[in-house]
Amino acid sequence: MITIIDYGMGNLGSIQNMFKRIGAASEITGDTEKIASASKLLLPGVGAFDAAMTRIAESGILEILNKKVLEDKTPVLGICLGMQLLTRSSEEGKLPGLGWVNAKTVRFNFPQDPSLKVPHMGWNRVEQVNKSPLTRDLPEEPRFYFVHSYYVLADDAADVLMTTHYGLDFHSVIQRNNIYGAQFHPEKSHKFGMKLLENFSRL
Repeated sequence: MITIIDYGMGNLGSIQNMFKRIGAASEITGDTEKIASASKLLLPGVGAFDAAMTRIAESGILEILNKKVLEDKTPVLGICLGMQLLTRSSEEGKLPGLGWVNAKTVRFNFPQDPSLKVPHMGWNRVEQVNKSPLTRDLPEEPRFYFVHSYYVLADDAADVLMTTHYGLDFHSVIQRNNIYGAQFHPEKSHKFGMKLLENFSRL
C-alpha cells in the first residue's frame, strides 16, 4: 500500500487519482498506525516550508516518519514542497527541514534577467544525469509541470537524478538510498508523471 501522508497541506486527491489510473493501491491518511504499516510513503506539499514543518510536528507523525524512512528504509517520494522538506533547511523559512537528504532549499533570484519570472511555472524539460529505477523508461524528452519559487540544491552530485534549466540548472529529481524527491507535480504531468509514479509504485 502506498500511503499518501495527510498533514493538512497538499493536493492529495489528484495524486490518489493518478495512482488509481496506474492500478496502484493507495490511501490518504495521517494516522500513525497506518503510516507504520505502509510499504511506500508519498510526502506531498503545497504552501510554505515552515507551515508544513509545523503541521508535521504538531500532527504527531514526525517520529513514525523518521523511523519508517531512516530505520526501516521504506521508500518515500517527496513531491513539490514535499521534496524541499527532505532537505536540511529552506531560505523560505527558519525551521529545520526533515534533513533526510544532504541538501538545502534556495530561492530563485534573477536580478540580471527580469524576463525570468518567479515562481517558475509551467511545463519544462528534464535531463537525466544519473540512472535510477524511479526514472526508468520515461517517454522521450520528458516534460513535467512545475510551480515553485524555491529549488533544492543537493550537496552530492551522486544524489541528483535529473536537472532542469530555468535561468540555471537546478536539481529537479533527487535520490538518497530509499529517499526520492521530485520538484514538479507528477499528478499534473500527464503521461510523464504517470510513468514516474508507476515506477515508484514498483520499487
